[in-house]
Amino acid sequence: MQIGALGDIHGAFETVHIIMKRHEEVPLWVCVGDVASNDGEYFTAVAPLYFIKGNNEDFDVLAAAKAGRPPAPTLHYLPNGGPYSVGPWRVAALGGTFAPSWYNTPAAALPPSKGLKPSPASLKLGKSRDDKRRHFVREEVLLCKSLPNVDVFLTHEAPRPFYPAGRRMDAGKTVLNDVLAAMKPRLHLFGHHHEFTDSMRQRVRSIGLDVVTKSYLLINVETFKTERLDT
Repeated sequence: MQIGALGDIHGAFETVHIIMKRHEEVPLWVCVGDVASNDGEYFTAVAPLYFIKGNNEDFDVLAAAKAGRPPAPTLHYLPNGGPYSVGPWRVAALGGTFAPSWYNTPAAALPPSKGLKPSPASLKLGKSRDDKRRHFVREEVLLCKSLPNVDVFLTHEAPRPFYPAGRRMDAGKTVLNDVLAAMKPRLHLFGHHHEFTDSMRQRVRSIGLDVVTKSYLLINVETFKTERLDT
């Protein structure tokens, strides 16, 4: 059996429908965040989709999902922490982005949007709405580090070193390397940078996923062998 893995969706719902219909034998999918469209809309996926938060979401929708009111029957939101049962896998989640100024804030105290609306020129819902719930925090990192026997660890941010598009500045986050070293999952998947990479971090295979309109993965649930397919 295979499970599908999707990178950032950013409202490309028709693309996801096409991918899922192409692989009707795949019973479920995971996603590394940024599911919502620029307008904060979600969708009903063809197959079950388990996703973490990105930095461009409608965080009121995610709060409702955490409280048991998902945006659609086939969308399964994984709040930071775990472990979660996703098919035969034990999955841990650390969605959102790293912000040093908010890192020591309790997750429940991260302030919501001030009500700002995205401007026509804005392409990033989460940032334009100034919603601090888009970040992960220290207490969530510590929880993830304590989780044993995790098969797949889903994050939005990348571990270090990570140089997107060949840039000189390392965009990876050291705290993710710390979690990988402590958790030792069988596989790590991340997104955010819309660039496919496949490398080892702290002796863990760490794969950065393309935006969903470029490519996606199929993963054997037992061997963890991956197949990358162009969208």
